[in-house]
Formats: sequence, C-alpha cells, structure tokens
Amino acid sequence: MKDPYKVLLHPHVAEKAVRLIEAENKLTFIVARDASRADVKRAVELLFEVRVDNVKIEVAPDGRKMAYVKLAPEFMADEIATKLGVF
Repeated sequence: MKDPYKVLLHPHVAEKAVRLIEAENKLTFIVARDASRADVKRAVELLFEVRVDNVKIEVAPDGRKMAYVKLAPEFMADEIATKLGVF
C-alpha cells in the first residue's frame, strides 16, 4: 500500500474546483503520477475519515495528474475543503 501522503500531493484550488465542491460534493487534488484510482480512494478515506463514492483521474496538458473525488452523500466536501484551507 502506498503512503497516502505521497499519493495526494495537494488540493487543487481553482474556480472550477470550488464550483465542484459546492455543486457536486467533489474534491480536486493534484496526485502523484503513479497513483491509481484505488490509491487515491484509499488515501482520501484514510486521511479525511470519509467514504468515497467515485474517483476520476485526468492528466492536464501541463503534465499534472488531477483526481476528482466524489464523496458519499453523508459527508460534505465543503467541510473537508475548509480543513484544507481551500475556503
């Protein structure tokens, strides 16, 4: 199992990321290049003590790997974002 602190590099803060937090209960992270969906899911669940419904990964044109993490309905993405300093 990979170290969760090495999987999630930092939260991605942009207008789109804030909109996803508010509208779709999703968090956006910049992740390690070798991280898989399962690695990201496990890291988020361990570090933030939440349940993850879905993870989508995309590689940006500049080479960064981003993960969109949808939380289960009983957990609020804005609470996690506040702890991370996004809001």
